[in-house]
This record gives sequence, C-alpha cells and structure tokens, in this order.
Amino acid sequence: MDVRSRNYLLMNRQALEKDIKTSYIMDRMISDEVLTLQEEERNTQKERAAMLINIILTKDNNSYRSFYNALLHEGYSDLAALLQDGIPAVSSGNRKSSMDGMTSYVKTVLCEGGVPQRPVVFVTRPELVDAIKQKLCCLGSDPGWVTVYGMAGCGKTVLTAEALRDHHLLEGYFPGGVHWVSVGKQDKAGLLIKLQNLCSRLEHDSTLSQRPPLNIEEAKDRLRLLMLRKYHRSLLILDDIWDSWVLKAFDNQCQVLITSRDRSVTDAVAGNKYEVHVESGLAHEKGLEILSLFVNMKISELPEQANCLVRECKGSPLVISLIGALLRDFPSRWEYYLKQLQNKQFKRIRKSSSYDYEALDEAMSISVEQLNDNYKDYYKDLSVLPKDVKVPTKVLCILWDMETEEVEDILQEFVNKSLLFCDRNGKSFHYYLHDLQLDFLTEKNRNQLQELHKNIVNQYKKYYKLNTPVPSQEDCMYWYNFLAYHMAGANMQKELRDLMFSLDWIKAKTELVGPAHLIHEYVEYSSILDQKGSTVRENFQEFLSLNGHLLGRQPFPDIIQLGLCQPETSEVYQQAKLHAQRETGTFYLEWINKTSLKNLYRLVVRPHRDAVYHGCFSKDRQRIASCGADKTLQVFKAESGERLLEISAHDDEILCCAFSADGEFVATCSADKKVKIWNSRTGQCKCVYEEHSEQVNCCQFNNRSGPYLLATCSNDTFIKIWDLNKKYCRNTMMGHENSVNHCRFSPDDEYVASCSTDGTVKLWGVRSANELKSIEIKDFFRNADEQPDDVDVLVKCCSWSRNGDMILVVAKNKLLLWNIKSLSKVAYCRGHMSWVHCVTFSPDGSLFLTSSDDQTIRIWETKKVCKSSDAVLKSELDVVFHNDEVMILAIYNQKHLQLINGNTDSVVTQTAAQESPISCCCLSEDLKFAAFGQESGTIKVLHPKLILKRRTPFLSWEAYKTSVQHCQFTSDYQTLISSAHDSVIQVWNWQLDECVFLRGHKEAVKDFRLLENSKLLSWSFDGTVKVWNITTGNTEKDFACHGGTVLSCAVSPDGSKFSSTSADKTAKIWSFQSSSVLHELKGHEACVRCCTFSHNNKLLATGDDKGEIRIWDMLTGALVHFCSPVTVDEGEPTHGGWVTDLSFSPDSKMLVSSGGYLKWWNVNTGESLQTFYTNGTNLKSIHVSPNFKVYVTVDNLGILYVLQKM
Repeated sequence: MDVRSRNYLLMNRQALEKDIKTSYIMDRMISDEVLTLQEEERNTQKERAAMLINIILTKDNNSYRSFYNALLHEGYSDLAALLQDGIPAVSSGNRKSSMDGMTSYVKTVLCEGGVPQRPVVFVTRPELVDAIKQKLCCLGSDPGWVTVYGMAGCGKTVLTAEALRDHHLLEGYFPGGVHWVSVGKQDKAGLLIKLQNLCSRLEHDSTLSQRPPLNIEEAKDRLRLLMLRKYHRSLLILDDIWDSWVLKAFDNQCQVLITSRDRSVTDAVAGNKYEVHVESGLAHEKGLEILSLFVNMKISELPEQANCLVRECKGSPLVISLIGALLRDFPSRWEYYLKQLQNKQFKRIRKSSSYDYEALDEAMSISVEQLNDNYKDYYKDLSVLPKDVKVPTKVLCILWDMETEEVEDILQEFVNKSLLFCDRNGKSFHYYLHDLQLDFLTEKNRNQLQELHKNIVNQYKKYYKLNTPVPSQEDCMYWYNFLAYHMAGANMQKELRDLMFSLDWIKAKTELVGPAHLIHEYVEYSSILDQKGSTVRENFQEFLSLNGHLLGRQPFPDIIQLGLCQPETSEVYQQAKLHAQRETGTFYLEWINKTSLKNLYRLVVRPHRDAVYHGCFSKDRQRIASCGADKTLQVFKAESGERLLEISAHDDEILCCAFSADGEFVATCSADKKVKIWNSRTGQCKCVYEEHSEQVNCCQFNNRSGPYLLATCSNDTFIKIWDLNKKYCRNTMMGHENSVNHCRFSPDDEYVASCSTDGTVKLWGVRSANELKSIEIKDFFRNADEQPDDVDVLVKCCSWSRNGDMILVVAKNKLLLWNIKSLSKVAYCRGHMSWVHCVTFSPDGSLFLTSSDDQTIRIWETKKVCKSSDAVLKSELDVVFHNDEVMILAIYNQKHLQLINGNTDSVVTQTAAQESPISCCCLSEDLKFAAFGQESGTIKVLHPKLILKRRTPFLSWEAYKTSVQHCQFTSDYQTLISSAHDSVIQVWNWQLDECVFLRGHKEAVKDFRLLENSKLLSWSFDGTVKVWNITTGNTEKDFACHGGTVLSCAVSPDGSKFSSTSADKTAKIWSFQSSSVLHELKGHEACVRCCTFSHNNKLLATGDDKGEIRIWDMLTGALVHFCSPVTVDEGEPTHGGWVTDLSFSPDSKMLVSSGGYLKWWNVNTGESLQTFYTNGTNLKSIHVSPNFKVYVTVDNLGILYVLQKM
C-alpha cells in the first residue's frame, strides 16, 4: 500500500473504529476479492472494526480503494471523505492482473469509479452481459441512456457491473472513466446528498476545494461542467432508479446507464435511448451452481432438498443467493429454509448480504407501495391469477368492466415498474406475474382471496350470461382452463357443480384442450364436487377417463353419442339422453344391450402419435412414463393423463422405459442399440450405454432404492445387469435361444424374469446369473380354445405382482395372469384393439397398465380383471329381426352356440360344448332351425328351442376336410348351403340327407348369395363369379370378373344386375341378362372389400381397405360422392381402416358402414351423420333391420352391440 494511503488510514483510525459496523463493509470487500472468508471469520464482533483496519494495513492499494468504495455504498460518506485524499493514483500501464484475468487498468478504473465487484458467489449469464455491452457501444460518443430493467432481485446490478469488466469497452468507448452512483428511492434531500457526494468524488484531486452545492439545480450544473471539462467521454451509472424526476438532475448531455424496475423511467429525459430487459429467472442448473458455490460442495453432492429449493426460488438470483448465504452460515438448515419458502414465510428469509432491503417481502412490497391507491386495488385483483399463465387483456377487461385501452394503460404502469410482465404475441397482449410476485400477493391478501375469486367469477357470468366463450375470442382458453379454479377458490359449490357436470361444458372444453385437464379438475376439486351418497363426480370422471383416447383426436366425436354408451344409472347417460331427445334432426343411437358390459379400465390415454411400446408407473403411482415408435419419451400424470415431459430421446424407435425406485431417473432403450438414463423431471440425459450388439428390447431398474441396478435384454439373446454407479456390466445371462423381449426384477430383487420369442419365460438368480426355472408359454396357445393361425406365439412382456406370487404375461393382444408356484393361469382378458407390447403392475398391485399398437395406454383394476369372466363371442354371427324382436345366433367361447334376445340382452338357449371349435352359424327366419359349421369340416343342424328340453337333436354332415366358412338356409329351411376353404359349394338337404356338389371354381370360394328360383350366386379367389342352379348343380352363367380375388358381390333390388369388387382395386356392375360388364368403377386406392345397392335401384356404394367409401350412379357409372375415410386424425387409421360392410336405408337417403367402428352417412351430401365407437375394432359385418332402426355387430373383443336409433 502507498505510504500516503497508509498514513490516511492510521490518521483516521479512531473515527473509523468508533462509527462503522463492519458486516456489510466486509461483504463488499470480500466481493472485491481483497478480503477472504477466513479473514472475516477471524474477527469477533467486539473487535471487528479494529481488526478490519489492521488487515487493510497489511494489504495493497486495491484494499484501500475497496474500503473507500464500501464506505460510500454503505452510507458512510463522511468517513469516506476523510480517506478521499489518500486514494492511491491509477496507472494504466499494467495490463494483466494475476487475480482474475482482468487488466489492472480495468480494475483500477472500476475501483475508482465505485463499481461494485463481483459477489462472493457469481455465475455467468453471458447473453445478458453481451446485450448490455452492445447497447453501451451503441451510445458511441453521443449523449444518451441505456436502461437495464427487470423485477426486484433479477440481477440487474451484478450484470451491469460485469459488463463494465471489459478493457476494450472502457478504453475504446469510455476513456474518461466510469462513475457509479447507487441512487435508490430518494426524496429531494436524499437526492441532493447523492449529488453532493458525486461532485465531491469527481473533484477529489482538484487543487481548488469547492464548497458542496446547496441545491439540486446547482449540483446539476456543477456535474454538467465536471462531465464536460474533466470527464469527457465517461460513463455515469445510476443504479436502482425509481422516479423519472430523479433523472432530470443527471440530464446533462452525458452518457448514462441506469438500472431500474421501471422501464418507462427515461420517458422524462431527452437523448438516444436503449433498453436491456433482464429476465426474471435463472436456469435450474445455474441455481444449483450458486448454491453449490455458497456451501462449497459439488453439485452432485448437494442434498435432495437443493433441487426443491431452486424450484421454490423460481429462478430468482436474489432469492437463491439469500438462501445460499444463509446456508453458508447454517449448513444444517436445508429443510427449514425449504419449508419457509413453501409456506411463503418471506419475512424469515432475512438479509444476509448487502442487498438494500431487510427481508425478501420488503423488497417486493416497496414496489407496490409506489402505486397510487386505485392502482393498488387493481394490482390486488391479480392475486388470484394462476401461476405460470399468460392472461389475455380481454380477461382483465371483463374483470374490471373496462375498455381494452383503459386496461392496457393500467397494466402498462405495472409492466413499467416490473410488477408485471407483458408478452406481445402479434396484435394481442398477454400478461403474467413472476411466481415470487404472485406468492407475495397471495400471502399479503390471503384473507381476501375468496372474495377476489368470487368477483372474477361474477364478472364472467355478467359478461357471458348463459353463453360460453368461443375459440375465436382471445380470452376463450383462459376461461376453459381456469373458470373451475376460480369457482373452487371462491368456494362456489353450486356453480362449480353446474359447470363440471355439464356435457355442454365438457364438450366445449375437451374439443379445445382434450380430457386430461378436466380429469385433473375432478380429482383436484372432488371435496367440493362430491355430495353425500352421490356418485355424479365419479360418473363424469370415469366417462372422461375411459373415453379420453377418443376425445383427444380429430374429427371430434359426438360427446352425446359417447354419453349414451354409459350405464343407464350414470348422470352422464341421463344428460346425454336429455340432449338427444331435445336435438331434432340429429341422429343418435341407444346401445340397448350394454348392461352386460363391465369396464375393467381406470383410464385410457393416447399420448403418442404411433404405436406405444412401453409404459410404467413411478413408485408413488403419481406419474407414468411411456415410449414408442415416434421416438419420444413421455411422462404424464397417472390420474388424468396430463403431460409433464416430452423428450425426443433416440434416433430410432424406443422399445422400453423404466422409472428408478426413487423416481429420480427414467431409463430408455431403443432399436438404435443404445440405453439412456434421463432425469425424470428435467429431461436431462445422465448417461448412455452402448454394449448390446443388436436392438435393446427392454430395460428395468431394481425395486429398492440405494445402488441403482439396471437389467437390459436384447435381440442378441443376452440379459445384462448394470451397476449405474460403477458404469459397467455386472452380469450377462445366457440361455434363451432367440431374441429376449423383456426382463423384470422380482419384488425382492433376488431374481430376474425374462421372456423370449423362443416361447419361454425364464427365471434367473441376480447374484449367480444362473437359470432357475423355465415356463413354456406357447403350450398354452396350443391347448387354448383358440382358432389356430400362422403367427408364432411371441411372449412380449411380463410383470411381477407385489407379493411375487404371480406374473402377468402378454402375448398377441391377450393378457395372461399366472401363479408362479403352481404354474397355473389365474385370469385372462382382452381390451386392446391391436398387439399389446407391455404390461406393468403399479407398486401396490391394485392397478396395471398396458400399451399397444393401437396407440393407447390402458390402466386396469387388478381385482376386476381377476373376477371378470373371460367369455367372448366370435365375430361370425347371424341375426333375425322377427316381430320387433332381435334374435342373435352367436358363437360363444369357440365351442358353444348361443341364441340371444338382443332386446333384453338375455341368453335364450346355449348348446353344450362341441368337440371342435365352431367357425360359422346361421338361423332360419322363423327361428325354428339353426345350423353351424366347425373347424373340423362338420356341419350340424338343430332346433334351438329343443335344447331347453335337454335333448340333442343334432343332424350332422361330415362335409369338408377344412374349416367351414359360411352356411345359409334356403327359403324353405329344408336345405343348407355351405362353403369351406376349398372350391366346392355343398347344397345339403338335411331332411332327406341328400347333397348336391357345385364344382367349377378353381380356387377357394370367398362367399355366396341365394337368388330367386333356386339360383345361387358365388364368387371366388380365382376372380370369377358363377350363377348356379342348386337343384341340378349346374353352372348357368360364368363371369370372369377380375384379375384378382373377388372380395364381395351384391345384387340389385330388381334382380337384373350384380356388382363385384376385387383386390385389384376396382368394382364392376354386370348385367345378368347379357352377361356383360356395364360399368368398370375405378378410383379406389386399395382392395375394394364390400358393396351394396340402394333400394331405389339408382346407386351403388363401395368400400375399400383404405377406409374410403364411394357412391356411384348405377346408370352412368359416374362417381356421385366420395365419403371421407373411416379414420381418425389425418393419416392415422387407428382402428384398422378397412370398410367391411355397407347397407342403405329403405329410402336410400342414408348409408351405414362398418370397419374400425360404425358410421352413418348422408347419401345426398356424402357427409358423416354419426359415428359409434365400439370398444374393440375389426367389425366384420353389420346386420340392419328392415326399417333401418336396429343395428347388430360384434367387435374383435367379442363384445356384442345391439344399437337402436333414437
């Protein structure tokens, strides 16, 4: 230290020791890096001032400058004046400083100018620092203003000071130096003192000592002369400006940078103006970095409360620094300060740095106090705004009953003072509060919140009356998302029930935002919505949970029709029925036999845009992670399906995902051969493993918290166990003969179960890696009542029950529950429309989830599945509409035949089990006879009503060596016509036991149809259509119709024409009389699977495998209408897309089609009238009553639908 400086310290030592309180002085000197924390701790409270002087005396010139500036900043201007003449001279010759890389020139300029040094803990924000530098450069040599603005505690001062630590900037643009003044909230007397101190500092080495200026005008004039003559091209920094009148005192044609919460503060002064907005929030990792620096720990070593603390601090640099400084002094108080933040106890987060306000709430409240009284009331109204939501101006116009311009003027005042943030999106403005501001307002106005919520609801009702917002209105989304929130906050029970139990509201909201948010609200507000003994809330929640996968897609389904499918005791059904009865001209269907259907699901969601390969619960059952063919990892709420996280995680399809036991991580594995570990809340990738040589099919964490173990399996036939802490493969298990699809730890982590395309499930010891047991799953499919197919049994997935006694196994689209000890099947259920890829129990075992190619995730209730019957109907059935009764002959559980009364949903009769599975059936129009064909090739005829008398009146005919495909009675019921997987049609007179064989087709017969006068029309895979005389067995006409398989034929009502459709993508209309083709109908882009003529003999409808329907003019062959595809979402035929059957109404004005579901069309316009979504898919046919009012079909889950037009 210079001798002169040292003498000034010794000379004024007594005055300094007597008056200063060292705490904040030392904070600043530590920030300037001239004192260490150890030197601070060495001092006792009693001797601190004396010890501080002793320490400074042992140090260099920078310590003296730092001490002088600290006195000025902390309000000891009189003591600073005593040391002023002792400030050591500056030399700009030295360039580099060994301390932090700054040049000594920069360090000296900043120190002399009173610029605060970096805080003890500092993290970089280079984008903002560069923005400030850029604006300062824009000033050039011209006078002007740079405003750095933002809310309290966002880091304006620190960032501004950091921007000045730039040799090029200071030397090139401000060679006259920089002069920092901390202004703050001042009256005129306080401002005069600030000006006097600044003038005194600028004149300190002047030979002429002048008296201080006596008033603001004199001070302004003196400052102008100093800046013009002595400090030309210098920068004046005014920190923390509150009022525009203060700036007028510094408006003297110089270059000024100001920091403020009010961006409009420079409106009152002249000159060029530039702005830099400091965002209010730090990134999460930056927040953790600050905490780690304060407590001197690595980020990875921070306790788990650190993440929660940073989240609660909402990214505020001020709050994180306050907490960090407190934790430095009290390292065991992590939980305590977290609770204070969570409970909004801002007063307890006391000053621990040189920030200007004693507690956090004071820093925020002082901004509010600057508002006039009217504005304070308006600001109070913002207390009930939801967090993290940008509110459109229109909402506040409704709240305050004002014009847009008036509201924007009020809000701009808040924005200018950094009390509110504005997001300009095109022409509209959206406003939002920082979380800390909202927390402060909520806490401050806690006793008035209910009234404030009530006010906003009442204003909404006053404005909209009985109407609801429409999407074209800018406030629409706000009300749909938050009206229920305000009603709940106001405790308006009746209004909330009326809203949440309204199908109109549900329809409008789900069309805009999908069902997840509504489900969340039913859960969130259940205590308000539920009334004693009422299940209304449960009815609506279940309705949305089970239909969410439909309600979240386009075109939006008819919610009234969906409601009509609910149980008749449900409030949803009651409301839907009232709506349907009120709406004239709309087509609705009643599912009259739905009483037998039991819902086994809890929730059905559709989070992905393609097949869902895997889903899993977090241990607390609050979250679900899923992945699939769209290469994304999704995390969403288990209760509602609301999305929390979406990550584009891999370069190829993601085949599996798994939560760690503590829920902190999610593992994913992919067809790209990689395994990745992700932070489940932030989405950050932790590590990547690349040791499998082929695609990795499954990854699973162990069940206990502690050391993370991960099991993975692959197409390379290996199962690997990984220790995440050691980052190497711990064990490799070998024994499967083919690709391993799935692996899972047992509940006690002692075993791993794996399943493979070799048809086995194997159990392994985790420690030994030895194979312990093997189950042959493919044997179940050989013995089950299953129709054989050519597909191998691929065991896709398995899941352990909580107690380890049972394993759920997935194969094809079925779920099998096995008892491990007895190796016996416990339960069996269907539900998905396509192959199931995954099944996972929830941690408590009460639920399990499945995911499928049908793009849905279904959450099942275990108890319901175990208790439910596994009885299903085959899709081949026959229906007779007889005297207002709907009688259905159906194949039940493969080997039984049931006669069902569709009106009452009761089984009239049922046969005993047959020795061979039944493949087809038919019923006579008078209900006296029934017939069925079997996979063994046998055909049997029986009298249904005699079965009740326990007789066995079967007449049997060993007709074929292959499975019987079709059978039909002739009009006199004496003869049965049948076809199988061969080229011969058999006409069996079962009463005379005589048979006529119709031979002529070269390949298998696809189907046949009876004509008048003992004629039969048949079509075949060989591309031909033939007309037969069934009495003689002769071919009467032979049509070479198509180059490919003939898939269907239809006969015109007048009997003069027939149509044929083919796999060659064409349809044709033929004349029976001339045996010639009348029209070839081209335009389909896929196999044309079905066709039908209208009853007025004018139109032909055709449907194809792409889901498209075309209506043609019979006379001209011209296309009349193209009906939009039977699909959902563009390019997504989720239900399978094929149109399998068509039927016109008697007046030829309507058309019904079957495929993935049922759809009704307006023939005159080609527009859809109604859609009925079945639980399953792949409807093979639709049976329609003569009056077009009753419709019968069966889906691939074996569920029977008898629908009646309302």
